[in-house]
Amino acid sequence: MVVLNQPTFDQDNKFHFGFVLGFNLTYATIRPISDLRTRMFDSTYIPDILPLPDSAKVLAINSTPTPGFVVSVVANMRMGEHFDLRFIPSLAFGDRTILYDIETFRNRSGEKDTMRFMTITKKIPSTYINFPIELKYKAVRYNNFRPYLLTGVQYTLDLASQAKKREQKNSNEKIVKFNQNDIYVEAGVGFDYYHEWFKLGVELKMMYGFMDVLKKENNIYTNSIDKVNSKIFQLSFTFE
Repeated sequence: MVVLNQPTFDQDNKFHFGFVLGFNLTYATIRPISDLRTRMFDSTYIPDILPLPDSAKVLAINSTPTPGFVVSVVANMRMGEHFDLRFIPSLAFGDRTILYDIETFRNRSGEKDTMRFMTITKKIPSTYINFPIELKYKAVRYNNFRPYLLTGVQYTLDLASQAKKREQKNSNEKIVKFNQNDIYVEAGVGFDYYHEWFKLGVELKMMYGFMDVLKKENNIYTNSIDKVNSKIFQLSFTFE
């Protein structure tokens, strides 16, 4: 026979609170310009490639995520037997890396024409303040487990997007910047486990940003991209 832990946890209070510890992967979903492989950029668009080429073109653009983490507080309002409304302000950290495969051309009087291939890496660190509102649908409790689905929207402010310290530290390197504001739609799945003294929630969710976050600055790194959206996968542990 299974002993039920906190059998009236979901009925005792309309409001309850907790905190979240989580891990995330933040992706940059990149849509290059339509004529990427044929578009030539002259030397005025190439600020930090040495020796300075006469022209260059971008062959491919890729993005890789770096694991980050998130800490949050939870305010949960019970709306019925199966629905909760949650507000989860959080602070999140995560980096994204954009890789540019570039072909450069150099033609100088008295010199042999030179052509070089290179991969240039641009790292974009981010520090987010998130303000998500989520609707949580809870299935029927089975012993000390209760699975759930969630959906919601989230406003995000990126505090590190225009970091001046990075500009000063890397004065000879062009920094790729992202805009501060974004709005995400999110969906996820998880389960609550009822311990003797608290409820543990384990959930996996995906968040997709609607806004183009790339800050255009008239150089080869931004003019070769049509649009950048953010996508986040997050594994969270909620303690209530």
